[in-house]
Amino acid sequence: MFEPLPDIPRLYTALAEAGACLTYMSLLRRQVPAWRLASGALVGFPVLIVCQLVAGALPVSLWLAGMVSAVALMGATIRLGTGISLVEAAHLTFRAFILAELAASLVWQLLVYFSPAPPRISAGPLLGVCVLYAVFFCLARALERRNIPADEPLVLDHSDLWLGATITVITFAMSNLSFVSTSTPFSGRLGPEIFYIRTLVDLCGYAALYAQQERIVQIRTAAELASIEARLESQHSQYLQSKTDIEAIGRAHHDLKHQIALLRSQIDPQAREAGFDEIDRQMAALGQRYHSGNPVLDVLLTSKGRICAAEGIDFTVIADGSLLSGMTSMDIATLFGNALDNAIEASRRVADTSHRIIKVMLTGRGQMAVIRIENWFVGDLDASPDGTLRTMKSDRDHHGYGVKSIRWTARKYGGEATTSAEGNWFALTVLLPRAPQEAVPDAIS
Repeated sequence: MFEPLPDIPRLYTALAEAGACLTYMSLLRRQVPAWRLASGALVGFPVLIVCQLVAGALPVSLWLAGMVSAVALMGATIRLGTGISLVEAAHLTFRAFILAELAASLVWQLLVYFSPAPPRISAGPLLGVCVLYAVFFCLARALERRNIPADEPLVLDHSDLWLGATITVITFAMSNLSFVSTSTPFSGRLGPEIFYIRTLVDLCGYAALYAQQERIVQIRTAAELASIEARLESQHSQYLQSKTDIEAIGRAHHDLKHQIALLRSQIDPQAREAGFDEIDRQMAALGQRYHSGNPVLDVLLTSKGRICAAEGIDFTVIADGSLLSGMTSMDIATLFGNALDNAIEASRRVADTSHRIIKVMLTGRGQMAVIRIENWFVGDLDASPDGTLRTMKSDRDHHGYGVKSIRWTARKYGGEATTSAEGNWFALTVLLPRAPQEAVPDAIS
């Protein structure tokens, strides 16, 4: 080992920055096509390398400008390769920059410590650096996967961005303080000491950014769960109210039939008879109910069917409700209530009444129960790359959890929910095991 410790070659710094960008870009692979990731890497990485090589030839007075340019290029590379928003790209850029600083400092320390002579840019040391970078960034990617889901967009506030920027600036300033001046209480004076401080500070900065992202995910998850649970309660309450209303209508229907029969026995004119026939027909329609084999589903279908009739929507149902025997009433209300509400909302937007169509099918196929709800829609669907629908309503903070609630309910029973659209025909498909594990019974029956 020797002193002082030589500075990190610019090429190695550029490779660390490229590896950090690739780490975060690859975490979002399900949100963007592969060609975009490849184009971002092919365009951005050579530019990063050229930028660092040019910055290395500039005077020391322009060192900070060179670093700012490198950070800006990292952000441009991440945005080009992923297509995410400026706020999301900036957030990931801060993390990638500190991760690159940590990787470059740590790997260079190890390389110098185990080298018998000052390492130079040659095939052997370059290969060793690339191998160490690959191991380091693979470990970092595995660590980041829990906080940056591959199939969901980042949800960030501007306060999150400013906090990340603050952590990044402080980390960078403290880790490079010894290179600016050795006459401060926080500076090192020897080569190994300076790089040790740099590596340790970068590690602390990365840990702070990781903890920040973990907290962001926890807050987002808690908000989503609260919204989903509120929607579950709302759907179950609607089911209970619909059940009460339908029972009252059934009683009224039964009573009116007797009243009409009594009036017929007292009044004989043909005009009055025709009027009573019309009342009888309307009451028969009012008393019509679905009989799927599941009383909870029957109430939901009857309730939603009447809404469809009032809205001029053709509502067709083929359902074997016995397939839902293992589900709680709340989960049935959540699954079908959300799905039918979404379909009715979409059908209301269709100006052509002949295209206001909703089809419901619940059948068994092998060991699976298949729920398929189809409807006509107009306009463009706002969907994320994984197929999750985003709300078309302006209040995105309190809406857009319908399909999430359905998927969450399906997964609760070991199933899955998917959406698809062909032309103007939208379909929601839910697959459930035919004999799901019994869930916790409802608190309200």
